[in-house]
Amino acid sequence: MVAAPQRQVVAVYRALGRAGMNAGSSGNVSVRTRNGMVITPSGCSAETITDSDPVTTTLDGKARGNRAPSSEWFMHAAIYRAYPDVQAIVHTHSDACTALACLSEKLPAFHYLVVRFGGDDVRCAPYVTFGTPALAEVAVAALVDRTACLLANHGMIVTGATADAALTAAITLEALARQYLLARAAGKVRLLTRAEMQAARERFKTYGPASRPSAAT
Repeated sequence: MVAAPQRQVVAVYRALGRAGMNAGSSGNVSVRTRNGMVITPSGCSAETITDSDPVTTTLDGKARGNRAPSSEWFMHAAIYRAYPDVQAIVHTHSDACTALACLSEKLPAFHYLVVRFGGDDVRCAPYVTFGTPALAEVAVAALVDRTACLLANHGMIVTGATADAALTAAITLEALARQYLLARAAGKVRLLTRAEMQAARERFKTYGPASRPSAAT
């Protein structure tokens, strides 16, 4: 039985906290609903959030209840409008992804698992002030043909067909960013060729159960 959207949001946000993916009230999680989305409220933390805290809102920002939605609701709403197949979104300020984003660099084809995010790299959107429609615009652009992107000097955002898939993808992306930074600190990183990445992409078509490109192996 699938949990209600509010419980899905809380479960994923708490899991991100346990994994060290967010500190304090940073980051946010949402799940699409028929009339909009359910999203973490502004100012919550993984330690304090309860099942009644997530905010139900339309994609135009008309929220129910007394709590305000996350300041990044613009970005979540824009992604849902642009990509109808996206059912859940995870945004974090996790260490490795944020460190790479602060270099304004994409995550390149250093490892075959990068193809699980839809292409031969994970793009980095340019820096824009948080919580603004302008940030939503650059995030949507960076997600074309991708299920994740970095946000310069900010963090990362991952989409999924389910809340659990988005959580798994976020953890996978953080691990890959950490591995890339470790490899680069040790020496020159060998990047995979387009042919090698295409071979990995083809291999995944018959690997494990059917899933969106963002699911981890």
